[in-house]
Amino acid sequence: MTTLPKFITGPSNFLDERVGGANFLKRNLRKIFPDHWTFLLGEIALYSFIILLLTGTFLTFWYEPSMGHVVYQGPYAPLRGVGMSEAYASTLEISFEVRGGLLMRQMHHWAALLFVASIVIHMLRVFFTGAYRKPRELNWLIGIGLFTVSLFEGLSGYSLPDDLLSGAGLRITQGVVQSLPLVGTYLSFFLFGGQYPGEVVMARFFTLHILLIPGILVALITAHLILMWVQKHTQMPGKGRTNTNVVGAPLLPAFMAKSGAYMLFTVAVLAGLATFAQINPIWLFGPYTPADISAGSQPDWYMGFLEGSLRLMPAWEINLFGTANAGTLPLSVLIPALLPLGLIITGLVLYPFLERWITGDRSEHHIADRPRNNPHRTAIGMAGVIFYGLLWLLGANDEIATFFRVSLNWTTYIGRVLIFVGPALAYWITYRMCVGLQRSDANVVGHGVESGVIKRLPHGEYIEVHSPPSEDIEAHLRGKTPVPMLPAARGDGEGVPPKYARSLLGRLRVRMSRAYGGEQVPLDGDRAHEEKPVARREQ
Repeated sequence: MTTLPKFITGPSNFLDERVGGANFLKRNLRKIFPDHWTFLLGEIALYSFIILLLTGTFLTFWYEPSMGHVVYQGPYAPLRGVGMSEAYASTLEISFEVRGGLLMRQMHHWAALLFVASIVIHMLRVFFTGAYRKPRELNWLIGIGLFTVSLFEGLSGYSLPDDLLSGAGLRITQGVVQSLPLVGTYLSFFLFGGQYPGEVVMARFFTLHILLIPGILVALITAHLILMWVQKHTQMPGKGRTNTNVVGAPLLPAFMAKSGAYMLFTVAVLAGLATFAQINPIWLFGPYTPADISAGSQPDWYMGFLEGSLRLMPAWEINLFGTANAGTLPLSVLIPALLPLGLIITGLVLYPFLERWITGDRSEHHIADRPRNNPHRTAIGMAGVIFYGLLWLLGANDEIATFFRVSLNWTTYIGRVLIFVGPALAYWITYRMCVGLQRSDANVVGHGVESGVIKRLPHGEYIEVHSPPSEDIEAHLRGKTPVPMLPAARGDGEGVPPKYARSLLGRLRVRMSRAYGGEQVPLDGDRAHEEKPVARREQ
């Protein structure tokens, strides 16, 4: 295309004549975006957040963030005459009396679940492809901040209906806060305005949910998008793709049309779920009272790991100086509340910098890795996924025991073993799978692609004819690069080791670099080289 379309030049000239923005618009409206489908995963989070803002604004017109006591006289007969908080009564009003209220409530709830899920999937895509490396470390940290803040946003919104299910979650939150050493009781009194549950918690959670935390999310999302826009996009390896270019479609018209359709599809899916899939039927749970509890209650999926860790943790507390008067550390609450998520978040924050320290790689990366081509990173990521997934699954150990008719105690005992064995097995299995897939790629490059044609050789042997892979496939496979490693780990030099490898920590760094980096299966390795003559004869 030698000239820009009129729908681009027209607005550009209009703005240029008034604010001098033609060059800015012309440059940015033609920005190139890569075509790979995984790059749209992060947009699901953006669209879900927009839907959350719109539906949440609708709900604020009728929701009453008050713990004041009222007697329900609304249209839902089973609860008529029952005492409840104004927060719960207003949520029932939204569900049964406001036109479109139940649809908006359910759409808001589904969008919240999808928002956190899409952030997690997007983070996994970035991690497994190594898209967090230089120069994108800051954007990676912003993404982790988004994930962490979204958990608190979900927790605060989950508690607002003040039904029996959300009240049980709020009780767990209060127990976790109170278990913090030294400051726990003070924080609990500040949050609840006195003894639990107090009279102000809904008003404070409402302020956090609609004002403070969304403001932080808007700031983080804006910073995330600006950095993404300024930095060159990562792209999957392929024909004509290098660290100095981006192969794809321009913002206008191609990417904007694709992105707009994707947004409409996201809205349609959430509207369909809100219409046909019931979620959070608070009228069945009833109002929250601290004396009541329900069997089989489960939190939203993103908080399931906390439920699972609490259920797996044995009873354990420490009385400081041998007496409860000096202070008690309830480790059975403190450890499961802080340790699992702390390990995951801390690991995600430190990983880009630890990897750079281990490999010594300080170059810029704009070509994403295929997960199989860095088996240790992929195996570490899958170990984390299994760790989180087991905690989430065992948060429903009572449901598992009831459904499969097994002992609840045995599900807990097995879970305590699996939480250590599962990630280790996941690491080993994933590593072996990645190496096996690398061997498969080497066979394709060196031996060709199976054609399904059987040929008999002159000496009577039957073989399958292999065809050379297409240029796009071969370029995709040959985009693989060895995992960087320190020069001392490669054994390039002899004699005196470099300065960074002389100390105890330096020697450990070299060993870790030797184990983590290097090439596991070269594309032109011995096996591929031996099979090449056969491939030529067959062709």
